Amino acid sequence: MASFEAISGEASGQQGPGAFRTFVRQLYKSRLGVLGAVLVVLVFTSAIFAPLIITHDPTRIMVGPRLADPSLAFLLGTDQLGRDTFSRVMMGGRIPLLVAFASLGSSLAVGLVLGLIAGFGPRSLDNLLLLFFDTIRSFPGIIFALAVIGLLGPSLGSVIFVIAITSMPIYGRVVRTQTEALRNSEYIAAERSMGAGTTRILAVHVLPNVIGPLLILVSMDVPAVIAVEAGLSFLGLGVRPPTPDWGAILNDGYNYIQQTPWLVVAGGIPIVLATLGFTFLGEALRDIFDPKLRKNL
Repeated sequence: MASFEAISGEASGQQGPGAFRTFVRQLYKSRLGVLGAVLVVLVFTSAIFAPLIITHDPTRIMVGPRLADPSLAFLLGTDQLGRDTFSRVMMGGRIPLLVAFASLGSSLAVGLVLGLIAGFGPRSLDNLLLLFFDTIRSFPGIIFALAVIGLLGPSLGSVIFVIAITSMPIYGRVVRTQTEALRNSEYIAAERSMGAGTTRILAVHVLPNVIGPLLILVSMDVPAVIAVEAGLSFLGLGVRPPTPDWGAILNDGYNYIQQTPWLVVAGGIPIVLATLGFTFLGEALRDIFDPKLRKNL
């Protein structure tokens, strides 16, 4: 797989703004990619500007309008404590996105470093790191999450830690495979013959070629992380009340579904939209940056 610079600039022979315009044109050719980008922008916009969009305090308890249907006063109704569901959904989008990017960002950074070391280092160190990756991956994800949260206690930090640890071996293995395939290439050998050090080779030649697949993988992992975070919050193992969260809203809706379906609908639709958006965008990016798949665009 070629580097970002080579792929995005090959059509126009340019880099910078020209390469970005080429990338936008290629993305525009994919209808699902455009839909995914629109949904992702919508999710980010609603989360960032949630304090300006909400109509009520999402944690304010009101005695009168409990489990109310949608109305002009409460756009998505209210929950069992009289809190405005629309405001809770808007503010609740911040938690999944924070968890996704904090956990995947940290696991990406650690996996990138360990993968480069494994792929470019001595064979003994490579085997040791592979054993480390396989050991982490051998634990069932949900069992590992329950064990860690049971020890550390339910909190946002515990959720981020669990997802970061379980995701890191995947990125480490991808980087290790890409690095190992590149280390014996002709242009790496030429760089070595000209006296280039390991740091320069990794930073200038290896890193640009491995970061592309990683970013595509991250974009396609975001929906899974959002689902995991919502699932843990649904079980009461995520953020603590009264912090609004999509999974907590779903849990409330499940408990009161016989009285009103609006809580389940309000908590489920954002998760579906975010999942579809990141999935469609990730697949479009894969098609753009993988030369073998770009022929089908």
